[in-house]
Amino acid sequence: MESRAITIKSKTNGRVKIDIIPGHFATNHSHVNYYIDMTSIKTSYRMAREAAGELAKFYAHSTPVDTIICLEGTEIVGAFLAENLGRHGNGINSGSDIRVITPETNYNNQLIFRDNLQAEIRNKQVLMLISSASTGKTINRSVECLSYYGGHVAGICSIFSAIASFGGITVNSVFTVDDITDNDCPEYKTMTPAECSMCASNQNVDAIINTFGYSKIV
Repeated sequence: MESRAITIKSKTNGRVKIDIIPGHFATNHSHVNYYIDMTSIKTSYRMAREAAGELAKFYAHSTPVDTIICLEGTEIVGAFLAENLGRHGNGINSGSDIRVITPETNYNNQLIFRDNLQAEIRNKQVLMLISSASTGKTINRSVECLSYYGGHVAGICSIFSAIASFGGITVNSVFTVDDITDNDCPEYKTMTPAECSMCASNQNVDAIINTFGYSKIV
């Protein structure tokens, strides 16, 4: 499967890269025709720093941010994003001590924040950072969680996004589906299992994927 990987560079920063692997992949709520591998961005401090710099451009001069909520393993990117936004002389958040936190997931698969973190959310301007936005379900769950704790959504950003907006809020990202088609690859598709054209054509599922990575089906 790895032999099919195609490396794509960011159009605005060639030092930021993802690998895309074409195939038939199952998530917990959809089937997709690409696995988007963001391992290097999530684990390499150099690439995480570069990716954070690209995301900061969307907010540095226009969006007050008190807290960054990191989802799907984006904590390293989130820390660099906070540093970039809070850097002196770099925009509306210059000099701010932006908090970077991650919610827990309880046994009902709900996102929760412990009492010691809730003060960083209530009445705060919260920037949501996720690794991949394909259907908007993770974003919906996160926005719902913030509403419970009295937080205000300042913005939504991701490393890769297949959607342009959610609830009237633009989803800013380093990579979009256009980066796939611009590299002469078939378009990115996300489908419910019942509507999956690959299942209908009896194409085997290559792997189960989630925010941690993939597990091949052999």
